[in-house]
Amino acid sequence: MKIAVAGATGRVGRHVVEVLAAQGHDVVPMSRSRGVDVITGEGLAAALAGVECIIDVATGPSPEQQAATEFFTTAARNLQQAGQQAGVRRIVVVSIIGTDRFAGGYGAAKVAHEQAMLAGPIPVSVLRAAQFHEFVAHLVEWGTQGDVAYVPRMRTQLVAARAVAEVLADLATGPEPAQAPFTEVAGPREESMVEMAELLAARRGNPAKIEGVSDPADPDRELNENGALLPGPGAILTGPPLRSGARSPRGRPGDRAGRAGHARP
Repeated sequence: MKIAVAGATGRVGRHVVEVLAAQGHDVVPMSRSRGVDVITGEGLAAALAGVECIIDVATGPSPEQQAATEFFTTAARNLQQAGQQAGVRRIVVVSIIGTDRFAGGYGAAKVAHEQAMLAGPIPVSVLRAAQFHEFVAHLVEWGTQGDVAYVPRMRTQLVAARAVAEVLADLATGPEPAQAPFTEVAGPREESMVEMAELLAARRGNPAKIEGVSDPADPDRELNENGALLPGPGAILTGPPLRSGARSPRGRPGDRAGRAGHARP
């Protein structure tokens, strides 16, 4: 099967390319470094020639709501338009668990991304993923002041980027979904973001202290703290957990625990 990957050099995209190639598919990596720009459309028509499915894991340079929304909606329109002209039969796009519950920010931009994709002529499957393992390091870096890192209190079910890539590949190559276009994927167990930050800091030897914070001015604070980022009962759960030596995952529909044991931050 010939499959194009938008955002092929990114955190998830590089894994998607590797997984598909290992399965014997004809993979077309798309990124600006390869002469394909999903925003300007440069190189897009040529890259999609003969492609049956597009996996969209591209991200823009800014996490701000307006800039991210403009990036995602423009990319979605271009991929839908160019894909239709090329005869593409399916698009699979990655999103975020709980993104439709948040008032603004990057979550709202991802909702706009989903809507723009689903409004196009090509059938779309949306994979909503939990936060990646690497997100812990980002939060620690963003919140570090001197010897202390201030990390928001958050309940999540961290997942390896490689595991997400494997599920994306399955959605792209499997039968077309007969029901709702949304699927969720998460790690095998619920985690406290503050505890995971403490674990990471202990492994690295810095910062000296992790302090959990709760910002009353954040309209999404209660959602973060009360489980809005956790997967629903039908989610695909797949390992490994970020915490080493964690117990075996709980069983749920669609479990794939242990498939990505080599993917760690």
